Amino acid sequence: MDISQYKTIEKESVSSMTFNKEIEIEQHEDLRHQLEQATRLGNGYHSKVSIYFHDDEGPKRVETTIWATGSKYICLKGGVWIPISRIVEVKY
Repeated sequence: MDISQYKTIEKESVSSMTFNKEIEIEQHEDLRHQLEQATRLGNGYHSKVSIYFHDDEGPKRVETTIWATGSKYICLKGGVWIPISRIVEVKY
């Protein structure tokens, strides 16, 4: 999917999104590296990144700081979580 089709949202709205449906998305081949790099940038420099992901309603883009990357989720500021299985790409 073309990234221009992703709806830009405010980071505060991520906490109200749902990730219950089973959907398949095509992820960037180097996504794990992107997440680790974005986490380093967030913790070390408080740098924001663009996260392209899908919630149950469709494709979204949010610009925010990634505080932690786990095995299945990323953590944003305020304890908001996004499943890694729903992330397409991260751009710094």
